[in-house]
Amino acid sequence: MLDIALFLTVMIFFAMGIRRPFIWVLAYLYIDILAPQKISWSLLSSIPVSLIAFLLAFAGWIIGDTKANTQFTLRQGILLALLVWCFMTLQWADFPEFAQAKWDWVWKALVFAIFLPVTLTTRLRIETAILVMVLTAGAIIISAGMKTAGGGGGYGNLYLFVNDNSNMYESSTLATVAISIIPIILWLAKHSTIYPTVWRVKTLAGLLIFACLMIPIGTEARTGLVCIGVLGLLMLRDVKRRMLYIAGAAALGLAALPFLPASYYERMSTLGSVQQDQSASTRMQVWMWTLDYVGSRPLGGGFDAFRGNSFTYQLPVVEKDGATVSVEYQEITDGARAYHSSIFEMLGEQGWPGLFLWLALHGVGLWQMEVIRKRWMHRKAPAEQWQSPLASALQFAQIIYLVGATFQGIAFQPFVLMLVGLQIGLWTYCRKRESAKVEAVRKAARDARRATASANPAMP
Repeated sequence: MLDIALFLTVMIFFAMGIRRPFIWVLAYLYIDILAPQKISWSLLSSIPVSLIAFLLAFAGWIIGDTKANTQFTLRQGILLALLVWCFMTLQWADFPEFAQAKWDWVWKALVFAIFLPVTLTTRLRIETAILVMVLTAGAIIISAGMKTAGGGGGYGNLYLFVNDNSNMYESSTLATVAISIIPIILWLAKHSTIYPTVWRVKTLAGLLIFACLMIPIGTEARTGLVCIGVLGLLMLRDVKRRMLYIAGAAALGLAALPFLPASYYERMSTLGSVQQDQSASTRMQVWMWTLDYVGSRPLGGGFDAFRGNSFTYQLPVVEKDGATVSVEYQEITDGARAYHSSIFEMLGEQGWPGLFLWLALHGVGLWQMEVIRKRWMHRKAPAEQWQSPLASALQFAQIIYLVGATFQGIAFQPFVLMLVGLQIGLWTYCRKRESAKVEAVRKAARDARRATASANPAMP
């Protein structure tokens, strides 16, 4: 039944797009996030549905959308430059086969992030794209949250729809994405016009947020705990009663402590003992190796260049015997270890030019969302009440991602690149509305001057 349901869902998306081509864009969002072809065991698994939806999305825009007001923005230019640079580094990659395998999905994620903003021409389209992204990610999150609540969590033990440690199904990535979309869920619950914001919608939003908070517990991803802390700090900016918020957050955290498994405490405790944790120590060795590597290869070594690393270091091991504490050093030799940091991922694979482009992409995004937030936050018109909160939500989501990405190699994560596309779409939408408003004022002034001149013709 699940196989048939997934197949029918995709086919309904495709069929509806014949009349409304923008639905093909939504179909690609759904397919790329959920990967139903991996969940399916027969019908969809033999069809390249992701590629079909990708091509249909472009075809629908070419055939059905107006191109009159299409704009190419600075961030789309940065994405295009990053795409070209990644292709160039592919030519001198240290490990061509592995690099080609990563390039096969990276180019598609970058191209779609460039393309998505040109389709987001109305508020309804922006909202619909956000809703599809949140609900699709929510399907994975709710399933994982239910398994966690039922005692099926644990590091490496939380089974999702597919046993595939990639994209949204990688535990730390899912934890980061789950926390980052919480501000967006709150925005949907308050400002969406697709459905009435009644108590049932707000209840569903609350339950989805609860499921999002369960993901770092179920996956026991240390990054997820850090992201929760960052979210808590960010929310202080917009809440009206800050002391009540702090007290409520503290009470909620204390109430949750008795229900957390012992394995969660053990894993989180390693956050305070980095030098004694082999995983953390290995990451630092990889980062130091990467810095040495780009010293001689400043243009990077292409995708998966980390496979060439190797190192040996001393790991302190603390042993307690009653009141006696002794420290012994264990020699660790390792190699071909992943970067576990998007910053070092970009630096090692794409060199200094790639890292600069990636940082510029996100730095400009944070600035643009802040500009929208400040410019639109005090506007009184009913149609101008949603832009500032959405910019704030997307900005929070991006900050949480950047914090999580510091400890994960998710520089090209497709879901995050979709969020970048949403930011660009919102920026373009707001600039067009501001330009139209300015032009309307100028037109009104010209008309007034002409009317005055007609009523008072010059004396001969």
